[in-house]
Order: sequence, then structure tokens, then C-alpha cells
Amino acid sequence: MTTANANQNFDGVVVARTPIQMALRRFRRNRVGVISFWVLVIMYLSAIFAPFLAPYSITTQHEEYPYVKPSGIHVVHKGQLRSPFIYGSKTERDPVTFKKLSVVDRENPIPLGFLTRGEEYRFLGIFKSDLHLFGVDPQRGYYFPLGTDKFGRDLLSRMLVGGQVSLTVGVVGILISFTIGIVLGGISGYFGGWIDGFIQRVIEVLLSFPRLPILLALSTIIPAKWPSTWVYLGIVAVLAFIGWAALARVVRGQVISARNVDYVQAARGLGASDLRVILRHIMPNLSSFLIVTATLALPGYILGESGLSFLGLGIKEPMASWGLLLNDARTDDAFKTYPWLLLPGLMIVISVLAFNFMGDALRDAADTQSR
Repeated sequence: MTTANANQNFDGVVVARTPIQMALRRFRRNRVGVISFWVLVIMYLSAIFAPFLAPYSITTQHEEYPYVKPSGIHVVHKGQLRSPFIYGSKTERDPVTFKKLSVVDRENPIPLGFLTRGEEYRFLGIFKSDLHLFGVDPQRGYYFPLGTDKFGRDLLSRMLVGGQVSLTVGVVGILISFTIGIVLGGISGYFGGWIDGFIQRVIEVLLSFPRLPILLALSTIIPAKWPSTWVYLGIVAVLAFIGWAALARVVRGQVISARNVDYVQAARGLGASDLRVILRHIMPNLSSFLIVTATLALPGYILGESGLSFLGLGIKEPMASWGLLLNDARTDDAFKTYPWLLLPGLMIVISVLAFNFMGDALRDAADTQSR
């Protein structure tokens, strides 16, 4: 047994390791990849539990508090130690521009409660609840951890719920595009002949179109009167439609190589059906490649949805996504005066980098030549 497939414990006993165990061991050695993995875990958990973590609904408007700065948590008031609290806000008018300004009211400490009752929501679209992780007494004021937008809507709540769209659009898009790419690429590579030629010509036509123009063109097909859920599905379909072609071509090359190995030829010689050969003997050898490719492709879907929503061609109100939220910060005035509106863009950057770093780590872990 080679050292690549076995290790010795403290008693000198040789312990066999499976390829999956060896890959996980290599992955754990990559600190950046492991950190990126846990960052993504936290992001997806935050998206799942967004209604519970969000203090308000994404549509709740606090008209008296537009463009409120992020509020901090305090424990000392006038030199005295207290339980966590926040300072309330009050509205004043700028004596020069006469614009409404929200300023901190240092004389109005508001206790911050945890596991408080608030606005009702549906968890996972099924269970009704009004329990929130934190909140304050609405009779005394409001708490905006990351500030508010021009309508007085809590930015943290909108970012958490927006993460449900921005993070899931990639997963759903990958499932669709990879299904199409694997099926057509597998058929093209396994059977060859005129089937291979026809599929490859279709792929070449799709790849000949520049990505951004065709993305914008396809997005305009989605009717503006569609409900938000339909628009979301339409965006996923558009991204999946232009994302499967490159994968299908790579899968075709992998299948062509795999169909000529000895055990595949032996299975075919023993009379195994084409479907059995593909599912039992070829596709398992492509699993690591497909996992790595999916991880590296996910950022493209996030950026695609964010770009469309930022341009006003993607997700629309009352839904929220990071790209749609970033649209509020595209004006010069908002960029300089209300910098907290750029936080959704920071979430896009973090998620894309995390996927790329984790994808690189998975690619190195899947390399059987590494130790």
C-alpha cells in the first residue's frame, strides 16, 4: 500500500484512507479555503433565518427616519454602566438646505431586548411567527443597526432578505445549467457522430454571443407586470440559458477521455446499457470536477443577477437583492453623504471572493498529485 493511500498511527498501524478522506484532509490544510467555507455557511444560515434575524419587514417604512446613520449599541450612559441600549433618533431641519436630518438623541436611551416580539413573518414560507432576535420598544423608538434608505426602511433587514435572492439565484441557476450541460455534453461526448456535431454547433452559436449584451437582451423579454416570484425565476432561467454551453463543451471532452478507459470498455463488452455505463462508470469519475466547476461558476450567477438588478432589469420591488439595494447608492449625492448604502456591494464582494477561494481550495484538494 502506497503512502498516498495510507498513513501510520501512533502504534505504527497502517490506516487506509479513501480518496474522499484524502481530499478533505488536503482541503483542511488550506486555511483560506476553510475560512471561506465558514463565511459562506454563515451567509447561507443568515439568509435562511433572515426573517428571525431582521428586526423589521423589508417593506416597513419609517417615514420620519430617512437616511438614518447606523446605530451603535452602548452600555454606558452618563458615566453609569447599564444593560445594552441604543440612543434614539430625532428629526431636525438643516437651517441652510431645509432638508430633514436625523440626529442622535443622546438624552433618550432605549433598552435593547433580545428574543423580542415584533412584526409577524412566515419562516420558510410555512410557519408564522413574530419572534425576532433583537428589537426595541416601538413606542420609544427604532433601532437601525446599518441605517435606513430614503424611505426609512431598515437596511439590515433588506440585506438579510436580499441575501436569500442573491445567494440562491446561483444555486438554482447552477442546478439548471449543470443539468443541461451535463446531459447534452455527456450525450455529445459518448455517442459522437452527427449528434456530437449538431450539439457542438449549437454550443458554438451560443458562445459566439457576448455575455453582457445577450444577458441584457434576454432580461428585457421578462414582462414588467410579472409578480416578483416570476421575475426571480425568469432571471434564473436567463442566467442558466447562457451558462450551460461552456460546461457542456468541457464535459464532452471529459466523457470522450473516460469512454476509452479499460473498465468502461469492459462494461460495454459485457452488455451494459449506455445509460448504465454513463451513470455508473463515467459520471462518478467526473464528480470532483463538477463540484469544483460548480463552486467556481456560482460567483458568475451572483454577479449576473446583481448587475441586472443594479441596472433595473432584474429583481424589482417589493423583493430585494443585493444588486437592487446597491442601486440606491449609484447617485453621487448618496455615494458621498450616505456611504452605508454601499454595504450590499460589500456583501457581493465577500461572497464572490469566498466562492472563488473555496473553489480554488477544492480544486487543489481534488488534485490527486498533491499531498
